[in-house]
Amino acid sequence: MKTECLLAIDAGTQSIRSVLVDLQGRILDIAKISIDPYFSTEPGWAEQDPEYYWKSLCESTGQLLERNRRSHSAIQGVVLTTQRGTVVNLDREGNPLRPAMVWLDNRRARSEGFPPFYLKPVFGLLGIGGVIESAILDCEANWIRQHQPELWDRTHKYVFLSGFFNHRLTGEYRDSTAGTVGYVPFDYKRQVWAGPRDLKWKMFPIEREKLVELVKPTEIIGNITRSAAEQTGIPEGLPLVAAAADKACEVLGSGCSSPEIACLSYGTTATIETTSDRYVEVVPFLPPFPSAIPNCYNTEVMIYRGYWLVSWFKKEFGHREISVARERKIEPEALFDEMIESIPPGSMGLTLQPYWSPGVKMPGPEAKGAIVGFGDVHTRAHVYRAILEGLAYALKEGAIRTVKRNKTPIERVRVSGGGSQSRCAMQLTADIFDMPAERPQTFETSALGAAIDGAVGLGLHGDFETAIDEMCHVKDVFEPIPAHRDIYQELFEKVYLRMYSRLKPLYDEIRHATGYPP
Repeated sequence: MKTECLLAIDAGTQSIRSVLVDLQGRILDIAKISIDPYFSTEPGWAEQDPEYYWKSLCESTGQLLERNRRSHSAIQGVVLTTQRGTVVNLDREGNPLRPAMVWLDNRRARSEGFPPFYLKPVFGLLGIGGVIESAILDCEANWIRQHQPELWDRTHKYVFLSGFFNHRLTGEYRDSTAGTVGYVPFDYKRQVWAGPRDLKWKMFPIEREKLVELVKPTEIIGNITRSAAEQTGIPEGLPLVAAAADKACEVLGSGCSSPEIACLSYGTTATIETTSDRYVEVVPFLPPFPSAIPNCYNTEVMIYRGYWLVSWFKKEFGHREISVARERKIEPEALFDEMIESIPPGSMGLTLQPYWSPGVKMPGPEAKGAIVGFGDVHTRAHVYRAILEGLAYALKEGAIRTVKRNKTPIERVRVSGGGSQSRCAMQLTADIFDMPAERPQTFETSALGAAIDGAVGLGLHGDFETAIDEMCHVKDVFEPIPAHRDIYQELFEKVYLRMYSRLKPLYDEIRHATGYPP
């Protein structure tokens, strides 16, 4: 008898992966197609051809299902999780009108007179003026309306990448509430499109008819059409079950279903998230995002370009390790781990703040990356370890904010994303957080979280508690080392937490003198 399973499609920033997941959470097979994250025709722009995404998805599913032809009858349904905030304009035939604007895009729109002058003092008193202005300027739809008005008029549907894929797979213009994360008129508290009097329609004036129908995670979006089956290899008629955006699925796939367990994502963007049935704004006026569990929320503190710093280090300073890794057919990060094993906690005085990209919401848009404490003993290895420590410090700061707002202590952390494969990163996380750092049994936590939604939605598991117990398992636990913990505690409290306030005046002067970041 074939093992019942689900087909999970995970369309991330760096790759599109198709994964067969059984009802015990085992990864039966996976096909990965690496993709170019974006192309840029202007400084700060990040775009990609939606057809390129679709072709890569078809290539991924095709490879996987060709290898598993005998298992097609065991596939009970399809689930999809994608990168957040990447948007696509579609015409009446469902064809893209322009390149997708990727979540990494930094272009800015004009405010167009909102808010009006009489509301600005009110918003100022409430402390939300800056948040509203930033959201209006960052809204991709505002930029398209202002710079490509004819294209906007021809837009039949304005969708996230998930909505584009959903339509290609089923012919339906539907998307999950838990994938609706971006600059659109969405009510995050009620997890529906905003009411007619909501100011978000003024901030993001998108015609209601251009938006898709929303369904909750575990609900059926539609069924795989004949055309989609021919292109993807997915059996025609299989149900496509609503899941969530990649971060929300990552949290669920790590087994983090309550605020006592935090999910640390060491991915392209580093985050710390918890799940709660309460609406809690960790950063005031920035909403929690919809959870992959219906009617729940994920609190989130994000370190933009988080583990991208590892890629940056590898590109700028890791040429030798890349060459050796290629010869040994291993990942370069394994050699970096070997390189820093002998480096003591605290990197012999180096302390790093990971604010490498402009436009961060926390701590502020003027923030820059900083490394302090250099001496003549320091090498590339010290810098690399300082990067890992700095990311953990930043996420610990986010954990403190989260606990303060949730009013629920975090008891342990689950670590997912590419960085979780590093034993050094896992150990220093346990040491810096002073609590057990747990590594899930699979690296594919986003796909697993989507599969959990599918299993519950199709009745293959009775509820989320059962599905998590059956499908989420901890592989490794790293306990804090007391001597290391004490060093990190002192550095965090006496150095790291003071760095930003001490350096902020210099950041302002740098920005004034150079205009960077804009």
